[in-house]
Amino acid sequence: MERVNPERKPPQVLKTEVCAQSRLFTVESIDLRFSNGVEAQWERLKGSSRGAVLIVPMLDEDTVLLIREYAAGVERYELALPKGKIDPGESTLDAANREMMEEVGYGAKRLTHLDSVTIAPGYLSHTTHIVLGEELYEQRLEGDEPEEVEVIPWKLSELSSLLAHPEMTEARSIAALFMVRERQQQ
Repeated sequence: MERVNPERKPPQVLKTEVCAQSRLFTVESIDLRFSNGVEAQWERLKGSSRGAVLIVPMLDEDTVLLIREYAAGVERYELALPKGKIDPGESTLDAANREMMEEVGYGAKRLTHLDSVTIAPGYLSHTTHIVLGEELYEQRLEGDEPEEVEVIPWKLSELSSLLAHPEMTEARSIAALFMVRERQQQ
């Protein structure tokens, strides 16, 4: 098995410049010099330093609450776990509880940060914090969704049938469901 070289240093950042900016995205150009002397220019989408949360709300030991909402990036409805940005001054767990209340109509008495993941780290500067929500109670907050979000209960024991569903392609949700299933099997 190949090992990671802990002594390899990241490239030196020579210059960072904003190329484009919208309400949601900032595109940066980065001039880099690698340890072997090679210089290169890369671009990245710069995310919020606070990141986002993705919550696995467990109604009971085997029932997870999914949402079905429109995903503009793929131009269709997708099944996924509730998620959203962390607001300024808000903790990861507070953001997770708020997003659950907004999207599935439940809060959690017990919240556990499971892990933090990235998506396409070669060009996207964004971290998603995966949170397990347990001991749910009914509580709805008004969210920012343009239409009512469908809430779909699904048995975690039927994960293979969920993965076969054509609307279940969101990688963070899939990874989080496997994390929770593995945790439950320990």
